[in-house]
Amino acid sequence: MWDLNFIDRENFKKHVSNTIQTYDDTLKSINLQSFNSNIIDPIKLTFDSKVYRKTIEEVIDNELVRQRDKTNTNAIGYFHQNLFKYIANCEVPNVGFDVIYTRPNGSKVYVEMKNKHNTMNSSAAQKTFLKMTTQLLNDDNCDCYLVEIIAKKSQNIIWNVSLDYEKVSNEHIKRVSIDKFYEEVTGDKEAFYKICKQLPIIIDEIIAENDEFVVEDDTVISELRSKNPDILKSLYMLAFSTYEGFKEECE
Repeated sequence: MWDLNFIDRENFKKHVSNTIQTYDDTLKSINLQSFNSNIIDPIKLTFDSKVYRKTIEEVIDNELVRQRDKTNTNAIGYFHQNLFKYIANCEVPNVGFDVIYTRPNGSKVYVEMKNKHNTMNSSAAQKTFLKMTTQLLNDDNCDCYLVEIIAKKSQNIIWNVSLDYEKVSNEHIKRVSIDKFYEEVTGDKEAFYKICKQLPIIIDEIIAENDEFVVEDDTVISELRSKNPDILKSLYMLAFSTYEGFKEECE
């Protein structure tokens, strides 16, 4: 049953499908050249294999997942931000703030959106706070929110930031968890919960309807094995082929 009265099911499905499309590159096979584009650290992989008691093949598979995950983080950011295109009184600008919400009384909320509460260092937090302060100077009938998808807890609080070692705040600049922002925008306190509940259903539906969403087999392990049956040794030769001692092994 569709119980999201603030967004049409077809629009939601369209947006989820667009998000899945951004996964396209990570569905493709990863070869050894791509895997080693930033030079894989064989020493770290050695520690990971021995300490976690995993085979080197398992450790490589984990690294492949990590590389894909780094790319897919952008896809998730796209999902959260651009979903508001389909929600009344919200807009997603091409530049500037991530989302702008216009309240029934005409005042606006300018939103910077972050996936996790701990993704901003102090310098980034200061920069964002100053950006919001500037917006308040330009518009005396607005609020600015730092909206966190994964916050420490459900909250809508004044954001305190350290500037030059001093705590500063403004009652119009708030730190808000995504559920509280959805509640304000839709009037439904369970809006975000309902989105999360429907999401896996819609994804399964889209995947079932689209044969092209297939993960190709990676060739990293087979390519390493073709260089040397000892995959770990092959990794060392890949990283250190010009180093003393190693280069003799490669000749």
